[in-house]
Amino acid sequence: MTQNIGHENREHEQVHILLVEDDAALRMGLEYALQSEGFSVRSAADCKAARSILFVEQTEPDLVILDVMLPDGTGYELCSEIAAYCKSRLSPGWPVIFLSACDSEVNVVMGLDGGGDDYITKPFRVRELISRVNAVLRRKNERATPTEETIIRCGPIAINLEEYRIWLQGQEIQLTMMEFRLLSALIRNRGRIMSRQSLLQSLWDDRGAFIDDNTLSVHINHLREKLEKDPGNPQLIQTIRGVGYRLCPEESDADTFEEDTSGVLSHS
Repeated sequence: MTQNIGHENREHEQVHILLVEDDAALRMGLEYALQSEGFSVRSAADCKAARSILFVEQTEPDLVILDVMLPDGTGYELCSEIAAYCKSRLSPGWPVIFLSACDSEVNVVMGLDGGGDDYITKPFRVRELISRVNAVLRRKNERATPTEETIIRCGPIAINLEEYRIWLQGQEIQLTMMEFRLLSALIRNRGRIMSRQSLLQSLWDDRGAFIDDNTLSVHINHLREKLEKDPGNPQLIQTIRGVGYRLCPEESDADTFEEDTSGVLSHS
């Protein structure tokens, strides 16, 4: 990384970029240019090396710059793997900028529809790439800024709807995607009774998989095991017999939590 970085560049020192490009000369040039702007950069020459960095070392970049044509696969395939990996970890995902010599409309559309945030055709000017990187990062930061609508609190529970994160008593816990969707539906309607039918509709699988009454009961039980002090005598998720469920019916008796500046929920 170069010396004498200006004020704007210093803001990038905590921004980590993964650059995946098989052309060695271009890869080294881009790595140098990005580092000169204050970014922290790791690079890979093929899909295998990129997978190792992302999925084995579990590195979490702020941005991935991804060449479309790679020796052992395509950037489109790797982008899909990244999206699936982030979804499995309940992560909002990492923005992707595609680099490609293919400038046809179909390739651009394929990249953007496949999860890319931007698509740059070769050859390109380095300053253009830097500007595109900054623009994508600004959009990412705008989406990541928590608001009252994205963070909902209910008694000892806090949930960030944008980042798929949940805290109980100030400690972050892990839920499956289905458990997260169930808790999201309950917490949006906190204090109110939700019928089993309305919950089933909110849990309808994106792929159209059928979710029945028994499946709902199983997910409720799993959620209680993770949230309740005594799952056999639930206080947070109450059963309203013959109707459905209600979350935190006695909010005034429950502890409340607030988020401090570091992003960790603390007791108040």
